[in-house]
Amino acid sequence: MLRIIRWVAWGAVGVVGFLLLATTGGWLVSDGPLAPPRVATGPQTLAIGGPFSLTDHRGRAVTERDFRGRPMAVFFGFTYCPDVCPTTLTEMTGFIEALGPDADRIQWVFVSVDSERDTPQAMAAYLEAFDRRIIGLTGTEAQIAAAANGFRVFYRRVPLEGGGYTMDHSASVFLLDEEGRFAGTVDHKESERVALEKLRLLTRRA
Repeated sequence: MLRIIRWVAWGAVGVVGFLLLATTGGWLVSDGPLAPPRVATGPQTLAIGGPFSLTDHRGRAVTERDFRGRPMAVFFGFTYCPDVCPTTLTEMTGFIEALGPDADRIQWVFVSVDSERDTPQAMAAYLEAFDRRIIGLTGTEAQIAAAANGFRVFYRRVPLEGGGYTMDHSASVFLLDEEGRFAGTVDHKESERVALEKLRLLTRRA
């Protein structure tokens, strides 16, 4: 009988020891000194943005490299847009005024998704209604598609009854830091206070 009790006792000690060893080992490789280094995550880790080759509203060929060194606020739309685009560009003009001198630390960009109608000349005429610091970019259908794909922007051509067409498209303003990394968005439904705080934060990162 005593022998059985001794075996049971030693068995219990073995189980406890195994559990203690397993727990300690798990801590060492997950949160302890043997754990892999933690990687910071956030907007900058998202693959939004990237290379593009377009033409600005003054007729100059530009790429993403021409905008390095200062943060960007990028909006995709088209000049025939009846509501979202003029509203967003009017808001962008208001943000520029509200930011004062800090507005010059950001590059304000309007990218057309309508290659057929939005020539550089059409973009230049359209942008006269807004702050002169907003840069218009356009290009061929393939160039615009590549840029939109890099920003994960949705757009499509929609035929209208009686002829003509309009464009459906994403409505957010994309924020990139001075190195072209994604830093967040300004949604068209956000308040001016929230939008300005995001833009000020973007300038402080530069």
